[in-house]
Amino acid sequence: MVKEKETFIRHIIRIIDAFVVVLSFVITYFLSDVIRNTFHLARMAYAIEPTWDGFLYFSDKNITLVIAILPVWIGLLSAFGMYTDFRTRAYRQTVGIIIKAGFLSLIALGAIIFIQKLQLTSRLFIGSFVATTAILLVIEKRLLTAALDHIHKSGYNQINLLIVGTGQRAREFIKAVKEHSNWGLQIVGLIDDEHGMFGKVIEGHRVLGRLQDIPFILHRKVIDRVIFVVPRLWLHRLDEVILACEREGIATSISMDLYDLRIAKVRQTNFNGFPLLEFETFAAKEWQLFVKRLFDVVVSLVAIMMLSPLLLITAVAIKLTSKGPILFDQIRSGLNGRKFKLYKFRSMHVGAEMRKRELQKMNEMDGPVFKIKRDPRITKIGRLLRKFSIDELPQFINVLKGDMSVVGPRPPLPVEVEMYQLWQRRRLSLKPGLTCIWQVSGRNQIPFNEWMEMDLEYIDKWSLFLDFKIFIKTFFVVLFGYGAS
Repeated sequence: MVKEKETFIRHIIRIIDAFVVVLSFVITYFLSDVIRNTFHLARMAYAIEPTWDGFLYFSDKNITLVIAILPVWIGLLSAFGMYTDFRTRAYRQTVGIIIKAGFLSLIALGAIIFIQKLQLTSRLFIGSFVATTAILLVIEKRLLTAALDHIHKSGYNQINLLIVGTGQRAREFIKAVKEHSNWGLQIVGLIDDEHGMFGKVIEGHRVLGRLQDIPFILHRKVIDRVIFVVPRLWLHRLDEVILACEREGIATSISMDLYDLRIAKVRQTNFNGFPLLEFETFAAKEWQLFVKRLFDVVVSLVAIMMLSPLLLITAVAIKLTSKGPILFDQIRSGLNGRKFKLYKFRSMHVGAEMRKRELQKMNEMDGPVFKIKRDPRITKIGRLLRKFSIDELPQFINVLKGDMSVVGPRPPLPVEVEMYQLWQRRRLSLKPGLTCIWQVSGRNQIPFNEWMEMDLEYIDKWSLFLDFKIFIKTFFVVLFGYGAS
């Protein structure tokens, strides 16, 4: 859970630091020219002119230095613990690490110049480079910390935890979670299986019920992970609860003082010294999720820019052909039951939702979904929009906001979720998307249960390549309006 996320972020920070070091080398070349002109110093060897071509010539002549700067800086930062506990370290400690790394990098680079007998390499350039790098790293760390804190405080990338247990170990675990609140961890509530504990407040969090109440709580609260911090004697009580979480696609972790964990298909990790056993229903590495999110953002931005003329034409057409707003928004259920406002171009007459009950007998879909092929509520322009999925285009805004992904199970209405069978709720364990296997396989021509099975198949077999394949297929489905109504 947290350990894997920390490892991934650590790699990202190393890459950012490497970029800062390289950027500093470039800046220092041009800065050296300004310093020498200001103080009327002699020109630096190989620095023919303050241009990009001049920099490339300088770098070529100082290739040993160019090769050495990244290993020296990143190696020293790593040695001083820059990438360990970076989210809980005080900022002044981070600055201290950068200063120590800068001082030793100055010695290290000086030693390389001496050993390689680089007599024409400017000592002023090396000093300026080390100082510039240190300043830029200090600024970068401040901005990075502020950005991560802002992301979590804004409610993004939050992990909602339900803690099972209120004993001493559980209390220590709760305190550890509070200490790492800037990691985006949030405790929704506690569970205790003892009589008389309901409603009590432990370490600032309320006991919501007993073990048998967990399935009910999962339906009423947004829970991303259930963590069991319980005695070993509770093992026999957890079977049904873990199975219930598995059916709904909710990840679970067990914290127990076990010395030899040999449970098949169970991953062991740890959180701040607490051993955890993780049972994942959706397996993806942090870098894969990062690439998926990056893909979402890039595709959404490109789509909005390229399709802006179509978006404008559609908006005008809707306004001219029927009364009412251009956009239609509706509350949908997202990841693990999170509610969000989904946007679409309005394709129905105003008041269409009020007529849904009288048309219920004409529903052509089984299950809790409502669909009519010749829905009388749809406007003339709305039929065209639905035929080619143009009404769905505003959902790229939802993707940019992070409520949805480009590829993923379609977001259901909360009232539909209430009617789901337990095995169907697991489709909520992945962020909803604009398109998925169902959309490229016939849409409204597919029975509801088969649709749900397709979504679960997507979750179980997920990969970046599968996302790309569905994305490409969607082009042809939209182009020919296959299965839409």
